[in-house]
Amino acid sequence: MGLETGTASAVPGKNQKGSTPTMTGCFALNSRFCAVAWSACVMLLLGGCQTSKIPPWLQGQSASPQATRPPAQATRPPSKATRLPPDTAAARPAPRPFQPESIQFPFEPSSGTPAKTVITPVWPASPLSPPGGITSGGAAPAPGQTHVPSTEPANERTAALPFPEDGKQWPSFTPYLTQPPKSATPSPAPEPRSTVPPVTGDSIRVAVLLPLSGPNAGLGQAMLNAAQLAVFSFAGKNFELLVHDTRGTPQGASEAASAAIGDGAAMILGPLLAASVRAVGPQAQAANVPVVAFSSDRSVVGNGTYTMGFLPSAEILRIVAYARSKGVRRFAVLAPDNVYGETVLRALEAAVAANGATLAQVQFYDPYATDFTSAVRALADYDNRRQALLDQRKELEGRDDEVSRRALKRLERLQTIGELPFDALLLADGGKRLLSIAALLPFYDIDPSKIRMLGTGQWDAPGLGAEPALIGGWFAAPSPVARADFIAAYKDTYGAVPPRLATLAYDATALAAVLAQGKNGADFSHAAITTPSGFWGRDGIFRFQLGGIAERGLAVMRVGRRGPEILSRAPETFQAQVN
Repeated sequence: MGLETGTASAVPGKNQKGSTPTMTGCFALNSRFCAVAWSACVMLLLGGCQTSKIPPWLQGQSASPQATRPPAQATRPPSKATRLPPDTAAARPAPRPFQPESIQFPFEPSSGTPAKTVITPVWPASPLSPPGGITSGGAAPAPGQTHVPSTEPANERTAALPFPEDGKQWPSFTPYLTQPPKSATPSPAPEPRSTVPPVTGDSIRVAVLLPLSGPNAGLGQAMLNAAQLAVFSFAGKNFELLVHDTRGTPQGASEAASAAIGDGAAMILGPLLAASVRAVGPQAQAANVPVVAFSSDRSVVGNGTYTMGFLPSAEILRIVAYARSKGVRRFAVLAPDNVYGETVLRALEAAVAANGATLAQVQFYDPYATDFTSAVRALADYDNRRQALLDQRKELEGRDDEVSRRALKRLERLQTIGELPFDALLLADGGKRLLSIAALLPFYDIDPSKIRMLGTGQWDAPGLGAEPALIGGWFAAPSPVARADFIAAYKDTYGAVPPRLATLAYDATALAAVLAQGKNGADFSHAAITTPSGFWGRDGIFRFQLGGIAERGLAVMRVGRRGPEILSRAPETFQAQVN
């Protein structure tokens, strides 16, 4: 305690330099007087110490278990990580409720074992309908009710280690166990492992890849909801739906596909976007796993990849054929200047040629613009037709006869003169852009009462009747009759109206569930997927052509003030395919 000894030679009798042995410090003195003084100092120092802080053996006491107990918590600095007593350990937050955004395991109903119910398939009785009823283990979960139960018993989670007597606490070793490694280079993180249990002998796994995060997360979640409805309506007990988030990117889709294949998926449903489908295709093909995507880009199909998306080519062929049957011969198109617009143009050219009609005019516009005046003005040839009207008025004003005065009076009600070179105009857009463009048409003298407005499947949305220029327009789309029951079931389960593309996930999941119950077991082969008779889904009949494109039975609809009206019903059977 503050006492220091002097330096001494390592060998007695000699110093380190071989000189006469000498020592410095208190112990070097041999005088009795100094020894007595040293003893007195030691006694004074020991007397100044507190008795309570001297170990028992220094006080002459015998040692005992009680005497050797560590000091109380209050007499030492608090530990960095103090363990909670048993009564406060139970106050930890409850496990977070189940969030679909983080699903990485087979979808299962809520905890509990509900009574089994036999649900009659919603597919109508027809040659395309699947046979018999399908037994389901429960009902679709209501929003917010599904959760992931903890596998750790509650009594084990809240139990604390034993404490010393008298409520005292042993020192915590947590600060030492959590110290950073001495090495400057951190060790590599372990690779993520799948949380999906191994495949059992009779289980059939199908993966669905959706953008559950990113800009399309809302649509992805709605499509997942629809897929869950199909599982509980069609799937057997051994059917498992593996859900993976693509994050809306090709890289995320590729990682999701790898995880799904590693988890034993026999079929992949999705992804949604064309770039993501292209990223998934090669590895799915290498694993011999078919992919049924939701993209509307026909270029993604082939090599085991199919698409459920609504293709503009089929919609345009149907509407052109119907318009041609009603006497329309000359067609024009107003489309966005992008890949979709080019696709629409090629489809219209093919449809017009197949039906003996002509394509009179083509006009593109900037899809990122907010003002479409210049495109509509050019399509209407407004400047030339307006100038022709002004020239005609000037000529009539120079005449002084009754016929000229009557003709001039009729011209006062016109904006332009001269006929347009087309009888029908295809507006290849939807949403707010479609409404903005349609409002400009009458202003530049494209009269909807004379020119028939045509649309694609993007017109299959509520609210178009609010624009007068679109009322009476025709478009081709799946029949809304088959979709009505799905919309009602979705609203009852999730409390919201599903987006238009939700039926794609429903029909694809129902298809996978039906193929999983083949007579000889699950059959996801190319022959089974491309069954010529097709299938009946929530968007009517559909079948996959040999190349992988979905062929659909489409209806022709008319835009009404209160909603679309059916002009030509969708077919209920397919004609035999001709190779």
